[in-house]
Amino acid sequence: MTNSLRLVASLLALTTILPASFAQTASPAKAVTNLTLEECVSRALTKNFDVTIQRLTTASANGDIEIAKATFDPNLSLDTNRSFNKTPKQATSLTTFDPVTGTYTNSPAFLSTQTNTDDTRLSVTQKIATGATITATGVLDRSKRTPFSSYGLNPAYTGDVGLVVRQPLLKGAGTGVNRAAIQRAKLGLERSNYDLKSTVLTVVRNVESAYYNLVFAREQLEVRRFSLEVAQKLLDENKTRRTTGVATDLEVLQSEVQVANAQRDLVLSNQTVHNNEDALLQLVGQFEFDQTPGAVRFTDEPVPAVSFDASYKLARDNQPDYLSTTLSLEQLKLDLKTAKNARLPQVDLGGSIGGTGYNDSYNRASNDALDGKGYNWQVDLSVTMPWGFRAEKARYHQAQLALNREQAHLQQIEQNILVQVRSAVRAVETNEENVRISALATELSQKQFEQEKARYEAGLSTFRFVQQSQADLDTARVNELQAKVNLRVSLADLARLEGSSLSRYNINLASNQ
Repeated sequence: MTNSLRLVASLLALTTILPASFAQTASPAKAVTNLTLEECVSRALTKNFDVTIQRLTTASANGDIEIAKATFDPNLSLDTNRSFNKTPKQATSLTTFDPVTGTYTNSPAFLSTQTNTDDTRLSVTQKIATGATITATGVLDRSKRTPFSSYGLNPAYTGDVGLVVRQPLLKGAGTGVNRAAIQRAKLGLERSNYDLKSTVLTVVRNVESAYYNLVFAREQLEVRRFSLEVAQKLLDENKTRRTTGVATDLEVLQSEVQVANAQRDLVLSNQTVHNNEDALLQLVGQFEFDQTPGAVRFTDEPVPAVSFDASYKLARDNQPDYLSTTLSLEQLKLDLKTAKNARLPQVDLGGSIGGTGYNDSYNRASNDALDGKGYNWQVDLSVTMPWGFRAEKARYHQAQLALNREQAHLQQIEQNILVQVRSAVRAVETNEENVRISALATELSQKQFEQEKARYEAGLSTFRFVQQSQADLDTARVNELQAKVNLRVSLADLARLEGSSLSRYNINLASNQ
């Protein structure tokens, strides 16, 4: 047996295997109703994992603002303690009172002194936007000494109230530095919203691409089915022609080879369909692979006119990465301002004023502390600074470099937008022309196949030319489908750059958060 005959025999064997294989790859899941592109985008906004994760990240950014604001929340502190002190016996003078004579007598004695003390302190500290800290304090003390002493109160109660203010004059002074963390957190929330917008735009683009790729795969599958029908019809015709002596055995074998090849292409196309169905379901759902997407189709909406100037302006105004980077620059400017302030010496001006009371009960001691008869005040100034400010200067230099790096990054993004928009507009224009040419090629290939088949039936051509014209027609049809997909994907790419996908699908991110 020659090599050509062995090849023909192998291909004939495939004709019995491939149909069974095709049946095994068919999905048992039932199809749902027609699935529009708008429905896919809507499902992706609620079920896509990337969108879900980014929404949670954006929600978490709200907490950063509250954490930063908590710096200016008042802090309450309550301390209470009890202490006991006992001294060893030592020589001392014991004072006794004689009620008869009304006199005091001092006599030597060896005594051990015991002191019980209760101390309670309450304070409230508040930081304000200037960097100052304000502390209000209240103290109540009780002290009892044994043995009893006739001098002073026993037990003795002390009450103190006070107000302490400490204001930085250089380092840490001013509302700009002290509110920088809050402003940075607010900018971070805005950046997170832009990240969510970028994620949504990317997911919408990917859904559009997956949707049109599924349209292509299913349309290609129909082309392969039609090709198989044509190949089978030609095989039947050649078998009939052979019985009448018009066709040869070789032409029948060539027809059988064409049928086998068509069956192989059909099986591979069916696999592509299932893969693209899973790719779409992965984008618009969460583990929802039990149903096959319903009928999908190319949209009927006309191709909009594209303009580089208009698209570039939209991209500059709406591109999330560009806008997010501009906010990152503002954050780094705040960091630079804070680092610059940190290079100053720590100079703090402090002051305090308070009242004090001393009596035989908590109530009387507290009243004495508030009546102003006993009072105290203090003013102080402290200066602290590291030798040479080496770490502070290095941090300032790092902050300046980070700002310069982000400015260069912003320029890089701007250039990337320019190049990407130019490429996207060019792709739309090229693919639009490619669709027109591909449609013409399909029409001409159809005519060529019909004419070549007629010539073969009239005995003016060979079956090999019929096979070739059929292959050309299949290629032209697939190329036309691919051109349509490329055009729609290029429009999706341009819409992502422009940020126009949100308005097209009526997506309001604020209401979806």
